[in-house]
Amino acid sequence: QLSTRSTMASPGREGEHPSVTLFRQYLRIRTVQPEPDYGAAVAFLEERARQLGLGCQKVEVAPGRVVTVLTWPGTNPKLSSLLLNSHTDVVPVSKEYWSHDPFEAFKDAEGYIYARGAQDMKCVGIQYLEAVRRLKAEGHHFPRTIHMTFVPGGRGRAGLLQRPEFKALRAGFALDEGLANPTDAFTVFYSERSPWWVRVTSTGKPGHGSRFIEDTAAEKLHKVVGSVLAFREKERQRLQANPHLKLGAVTSVNLTKLEGGMAYNVVPATMSASFDFRVAPDVDLKAFEEQLRGWCQAAGQGVTFEFVQKWTEPRVTSTDASDPWWAAFSGVCKDMSLTLEQEIFPAATDSRYLRAVGVPALGFSPMNRTPVLLHDHDERLHEAVFLRGIDIYTRLLPALASVPALPSDS
Repeated sequence: QLSTRSTMASPGREGEHPSVTLFRQYLRIRTVQPEPDYGAAVAFLEERARQLGLGCQKVEVAPGRVVTVLTWPGTNPKLSSLLLNSHTDVVPVSKEYWSHDPFEAFKDAEGYIYARGAQDMKCVGIQYLEAVRRLKAEGHHFPRTIHMTFVPGGRGRAGLLQRPEFKALRAGFALDEGLANPTDAFTVFYSERSPWWVRVTSTGKPGHGSRFIEDTAAEKLHKVVGSVLAFREKERQRLQANPHLKLGAVTSVNLTKLEGGMAYNVVPATMSASFDFRVAPDVDLKAFEEQLRGWCQAAGQGVTFEFVQKWTEPRVTSTDASDPWWAAFSGVCKDMSLTLEQEIFPAATDSRYLRAVGVPALGFSPMNRTPVLLHDHDERLHEAVFLRGIDIYTRLLPALASVPALPSDS
């Protein structure tokens, strides 16, 4: 058994598909927050560009944070480009809860690859590269240029969008990350909720912990927390009552932090509560902010709120049959007999930055029959699902890179 484990975990074992070997090699690069090894990832991507004969541009968007852009030029430079985005960083792990080392890229006897980033989202980055490899090997050329952007974490994408290098890419349409789907269907995301991180601060009368003090910070903060959690319950019930609604279509909120106090016997003059709101794209944001203000005012004097993060530019990518980009994307899926489920992404991805500057984007990670395990212990992906994803991109890229000239191209 030990011998089997060792063989399974070794890179490029006999009989393993070369694309799987490359995927596992990428997974072993420790681009884990809070100190990702971005240098190793960039070197890995530079080597891929050299092997595939692709252009390679490195754009430092912040100290130590480099966006790597690999480019396959199209035959018609007047047309806008196809942008394939992925992030290179992965979230932290608690190794003690994993069945295997999360940076070993262990593959078990059934073909499941265990690694941080297996689903989120190193799989997609390699699928892009391997699809391009196949298409180039077959001698294909397409009218539109294809750019693959590998971005660091944090505000890597946002940083790139402010640069002249991004404008020079002339992106006309983008693909970015999605989520796995445990059913036979594939999920495609055409919009996402707006993250609002809100800190509510309550001030009141301090004093000794033995007294019934009136107008305390805690009393007033409790009222705001009650109002927010009542709203949360209302949205939760709305989601549960309608089988056609998905999580992204309602507004969620969680109380994520409570702060205040200095000693058990001292009533604090200030307390705060932090909330993570994810606001649905059809919500009137001005009215929602007024609702927040109303909850604070109703709690009493000295209750205020501030935004730690506030996204105010929700955009929706067209999934109308008349839209040429959607027609190309959905047409390939139909030809391949792939069932698509259209959803609003419940969290936040780089797509929101792209949509905000006018680039339509779809979130799509071709992983069906796969439990959603991003950020979870034992994050894993079956090699057959991974390889099927390459097949799908090998069909999608020619269709999208061959969309005829559009008014927006000029």
